[in-house]
Order: sequence, then C-alpha cells, then structure tokens
Amino acid sequence: MSKIGIVIKREYLNRVSKKSFIILTLLTPFLMVALVLVPLWLASIKGSDVRNIAIIDATGKYAPLFEDTDNYRFMQGDKSLEDYRIDFGEIYAVLNITDDLLANPKAATLYSDKQVPGELSRLINQTIRPRLENDKLATFDIPNLKEIIEESKVSFEVQTIKWGTDGTEQVSSAQVASIVGMIFTFIVYMFVMIYGAMVMSSVVEEKTSRIVEVMVSSVKPFDLMMGKIIGIGMVGLTQIFLWGILTMVLFMVGGIFFGASMGMDANALQQGMQMGAAPVATMTPGGEIFAMINSINIAEIAIFFVGFFIGGYMLYAAIFAAIGSAVDNAEDTSQFMMPITMLMVFALYAGIYSMDNPDGPLAFWCSMIPFTSPMVMMVRIPFDIPLWQTLLSLVILYASFIGLVWVSAKIYRVGILMYGKKPSFKEMAKWLKYK
Repeated sequence: MSKIGIVIKREYLNRVSKKSFIILTLLTPFLMVALVLVPLWLASIKGSDVRNIAIIDATGKYAPLFEDTDNYRFMQGDKSLEDYRIDFGEIYAVLNITDDLLANPKAATLYSDKQVPGELSRLINQTIRPRLENDKLATFDIPNLKEIIEESKVSFEVQTIKWGTDGTEQVSSAQVASIVGMIFTFIVYMFVMIYGAMVMSSVVEEKTSRIVEVMVSSVKPFDLMMGKIIGIGMVGLTQIFLWGILTMVLFMVGGIFFGASMGMDANALQQGMQMGAAPVATMTPGGEIFAMINSINIAEIAIFFVGFFIGGYMLYAAIFAAIGSAVDNAEDTSQFMMPITMLMVFALYAGIYSMDNPDGPLAFWCSMIPFTSPMVMMVRIPFDIPLWQTLLSLVILYASFIGLVWVSAKIYRVGILMYGKKPSFKEMAKWLKYK
C-alpha cells in the first residue's frame, strides 16, 4: 500500500471507530425525525384542563356567538368587572364588551391575572370578526350583498406541467424543487464546514503535539496532507450515507406509528408512483404530491451532489489544511478563518436567493465560481438547468481544487514544521516560491 493510502486508512479507521462517531451517526437521524414528527404528535394532544371565560356584554349582541371548545368554556358573567378584579375565583379570564364594536373597535377588552395565551385571543377574534363583517355589509343596504361577495371570491393557482422527452406530462412544483435543492445545499454547507474544520484541527493537533515531526520523516508532506483530506472526506461520505438510510427508515416507521401517512390511500400512492402519467384533472391530492416529487430527477441530483460535495470539500479542506499548518494553536486560526467563513455564508445566501430565479445572473455566475458553486448548483439542478452548465461548473471546481491543492501543499510543507511564529498572508505568499 502506498504511503498516502496508509494515511487515508489511518485517518478513516481512527475516526469511524470512535464512540463519538458511532453515537452521533446513530443518534442524529433519530433527532431529525423527532424534530418533525414529535411536534405533530404533541399538537394532536388536547389539554385536559378546561378554562372558564366570563363574558360581560353590555350590548347583548356578542356573548351568544361564543361556543365552548375543548380548552375553553364561555359563560355569562354574573359579577361586575370590579368584582372579578378582586377575586377571579374559577374564572380564568373576563371578556368585557362595553359598546358596539363596529362603531368602537376598542370597546372589547380581555382581562386576566395571567398572561393571555395567543390561542384564546385568536379564538375571540375569529368569533367576533364574522359578526362585524356582516354588520358592516348591512350598512350598505344592498340586497344579497353577502351572497354576491361570496360568489365573487375565486380561488386560482396556475398548475405547472413538465413535458418529458417522450411527450409524457408530469405535475411539477417550484416549491418542491426549491425544498429538495435547499436540503442538499444545507448538507453540503454543513459537512464542508464540519469536516473541513476537522482537517484543520487535526493538523493543528498533530503539529502541537510534535507527532508530525516523526511522520514527515517517513511520509512526504504532500502525501500526509492529501491522505488526511481524503481520509476525513471518506468519513463524511460514510456518515452522509448512513444518515440517509437511517432517516428514510425512521420516517417510514414514524409515519406508520403516528399515522402521518399524509392522507394518502392506496390508490393515491399507486397513482403517484406512475410518474405522473395519469391525467392531471383526475389525479388525487396524494397522487399529485407524489407526481411532483417524481418530476424531479432525484438520481441525477444525487449523482451531482456527490460530485459537488467531494469537489467542494476537497477545495475547502485544502485551505483548512494550509491554515492548520501555518499556526501553532487553534486560537490563532481565527484570523484566517474569518474570510473563509464569510465566503461560505455568502455562498449559502446566494443559493437561497437563487431559488426564485435559478437562471438569473447571480445564480449562473455563483455556480461557476468554485468557492460558491457547490452550494449554488445544488439549488439550480432540480430546476433542470442545461447540462453543459453543470458539467462546466464541475470542471472549473475540480480544476480549481487541483490548483489550490498545489498552493496549499507549498504552504503545508513549510508551515508544518514552523513553530513559535504567527505568519502573515504576505509571508505565506513567500512560501509559495520555495522549492
């Protein structure tokens, strides 16, 4: 086995065998699924406490509108507002209405000795608002005005259809494409930051402990740097693969357990899996959702995701390795990390703003710049951009990676054995001229 292969094997096995890696890999999918399903489950649980709301209505028009719910019981107030102020008793809150609310909207006030929850405020507003709208319409003295307004309301949303090369039609959705793109974008951003920083911390740790002095006596600095970058990158790919498998399994099990089947029956599921070939007009809502997902080429996105993830990681990991070799401790990395962090944050925001216009100048040029293309291209690919743009972006990314590795190797070779001095950017530029 070559020396660079030995370094890759050492870095990979040393990290995947740690308990922290195993626990994090197994635990994270559970947390991700729990963040989605547990709030849905908790929201479905109704509270056992029923709170009494007293209504003091001087007009007599609004109190009859209120109906009891699972959490609140409305009752006619049998005491004055001052009496309730002295002693609420079993009353949770008092709604005091002193005047016609159409003429005086400020005449309704909700009193309580506790902070009033938003649920109660919304319930009162939603109960009174229709009555006020009807009273307002009545002031125009136009026969059947309410019915006319109701009939004039039109719900319209244009349907988007994607034509296949064989003439088939598929229901598409820009929202679904944006969500898929942003998921992959955040994965690239998160893992490049995490594992790039891991490369840097590993270099700093070995340099601080002087282990690197022994290692470079038998391994070339370039082989050591590349072995470390590739080995840690393989750890990242392993973790992404395991997370993807575990997350899909947990969502399937969780969907069955919580009954979160998205309201799809067997016919809807079968119809959706037919790649949207069924007539759009007869498609059920469940089948339409599946057709929207199936209109996106997930396999193509996954393949390009691996390509851009590897290229983006290798590009930034080479920079992180050079930074780690140029400093003596982790505290000194901040001055070099700030520009890199700002660049990655800009790439993330460029990706977010490219969702609305994936073919615009911002999206196009940022997908060609190697430092931003891994994040921006993952947003654009679900929108079926021309293949030549994707391939050109990959070529530029990998060409830039090769050039940057050469530059980083020059810095790494000098900096890895330099102690007691904090180099500046100008001095690091001089290292590139050393032979």
